[in-house]
Amino acid sequence: MSPSLPRVTGKEVVAALKRAGFIVRKSGSHIFLSHPDDATRYATVAVHSGKNIPVGTLNEILRTARLTPDEFRKLL
Repeated sequence: MSPSLPRVTGKEVVAALKRAGFIVRKSGSHIFLSHPDDATRYATVAVHSGKNIPVGTLNEILRTARLTPDEFRKLL
């Protein structure tokens, strides 16, 4: 079993996804990102000032972005 996911804000998640090559497609209180090489890799991230993303939500973001928790940690 891998170690638990880090507690991160929406802004930190968006920054990590950008480092992985994702591009912002729409912004506002929820930011939609997609990967230019594979349209099936995407993520919707809620960005609310200073609030951490719940662990279950972060798991879902990583699932749709097709990133492992270890890959995500390296991007932070």
